[in-house]
Amino acid sequence: MKLSRPVSWFLAAFGVWSWIVWVTFVKNLWKDTSGLAFRHGDHSSPTAYFWIHLTLAVVSTVFGTAIGVIGVRGLRALRARKDGRRPAVTEPQPQPQDPAPAGK
Repeated sequence: MKLSRPVSWFLAAFGVWSWIVWVTFVKNLWKDTSGLAFRHGDHSSPTAYFWIHLTLAVVSTVFGTAIGVIGVRGLRALRARKDGRRPAVTEPQPQPQDPAPAGK
């Protein structure tokens, strides 16, 4: 599959944005003193709210990273094509078939 330059940039930017948003979210979740994330305001007893939102942040960061990697790989392939080099990631090429031995 070939990605256009705008799509590749969008995917790469989405990966960076994902890291910024979710790392900030986890920092704010950790600092929470309202009683939503931790009972009694200390970090010794996290609530279900904390665990659910931490899981959401981790999964979203993993997906954001994967999407960002796809975008960066698309940009690298476009640059390689522009420079006349072979892209680092290519589709599998068909292997030549061995001719049948003569006489059989």
